[in-house]
Amino acid sequence: MQGATDPRALKFLADRVAGLTVWHLPKLHAKVYIADVTSAIVTSANLTSGGLTQNYEYGIHFAEHTTVCQIRDEVTEYSELGVCLSGEELSHYVEVSEQVRAAFQRQQRTVSRTARAQFERLFFRAENDLISLRISGASKTHVFERTIEYLLSRYGAMTTPEVHHRVKSIHPDLCDDTVDRVIEGQHFGKKWKHAVRTAQGHLKAADRIELIGGRWRLR
Repeated sequence: MQGATDPRALKFLADRVAGLTVWHLPKLHAKVYIADVTSAIVTSANLTSGGLTQNYEYGIHFAEHTTVCQIRDEVTEYSELGVCLSGEELSHYVEVSEQVRAAFQRQQRTVSRTARAQFERLFFRAENDLISLRISGASKTHVFERTIEYLLSRYGAMTTPEVHHRVKSIHPDLCDDTVDRVIEGQHFGKKWKHAVRTAQGHLKAADRIELIGGRWRLR
């Protein structure tokens, strides 16, 4: 809304760089730049003019093969909890984001309730569009299944409340307690904990996780 992230820039790159992919996953704040398996930079610098040329930033450069591979694998594994956007989907979101930004600027310039209502409607639509892309024809339960396995592999055994906490930290858009959205027949919001429990049940039935002493762990 305020221009901190510009979807048009991502579309510009996607149109001009062969093989480039754009992944969407909320709350990802890390800045990691990796060149094949030879070099990686972990830094505070955003991929912006300010971040790369103007601000005082701090980062570490890695050139040791094993470390670079580890960084690459960790970033790739985490990104796959989100969704890869096609060119058509990215174009659509650029259009939606432009509408949201324009509505935001209009409601900033006036006290009109109509302008405010239009902005809120467009913003809600934009959020819903992203959620729809995130499930990509699958189900929210499937997203949670992949996430639970990821969390247990990275952090070890967890109780159900610990699983809930970490799932919500990765997928806040799918775990909104304040709004009960219905998108493509699926509820997003107040029923998310039930969906997590369903995901745990599916994984347990498939012998991929087990509950021992009140803690879930990979089999």
